[in-house]
Amino acid sequence: MSGASRSWLLVCAVHGVASMLLWWAGADMVGVMTWHADGWQQQPWTLWTSAWVHMNTPHLIGNQLALGVLTAFAWVIRPSGRCTLAWLLVWPLTQASMAWWPQIGYAVGLAGLLHAGAMVLAVQLVLKRIAVRKGTRWGGLLMLGLIVKLALERGWSYPVVWDPGNNMSVVQAAHLSGAGWGLLMGWLICGRLWPLRPAPSVATG
Repeated sequence: MSGASRSWLLVCAVHGVASMLLWWAGADMVGVMTWHADGWQQQPWTLWTSAWVHMNTPHLIGNQLALGVLTAFAWVIRPSGRCTLAWLLVWPLTQASMAWWPQIGYAVGLAGLLHAGAMVLAVQLVLKRIAVRKGTRWGGLLMLGLIVKLALERGWSYPVVWDPGNNMSVVQAAHLSGAGWGLLMGWLICGRLWPLRPAPSVATG
């Protein structure tokens, strides 16, 4: 596995470990790490750290499972270092975009970043940046699935909805923002700003 591929997996590991550490942290620490619409300018680090804060056990487990799926997918397709860079740039942008919706007082959790990461990987596959059999088809299906999910959620009109099953509010706007920034940055950094050339072959044994 290349160093570029390891960089994506390292980011996944950071998200997983940091989420667990904050879950075990005290309420004061969690409060300092949470993004609030009316005060994040005084706590700019929350553009990053709020992704690691989770409301309850189902919220944490759900996002950790989704992160595991994204990590396993990346292990198979081996994204480039440019894709890791795109995902890192999307990280604070996804959180900052929550300020566009006045209904959102605070936002936490990895869901927005997971949507962003999935979209970045989909773009890489569609643009044939890696040698994966039927990669364009799989990337297109992944992108279509994300688009359908976002269309059903209608996060632009319903940025926050109540999830009675998990007894918490779901910030659907974060899903929309993450996927949107993932598409843009994935295209710019993995595509437009990267001269088109054939992807290297991946040896299989």
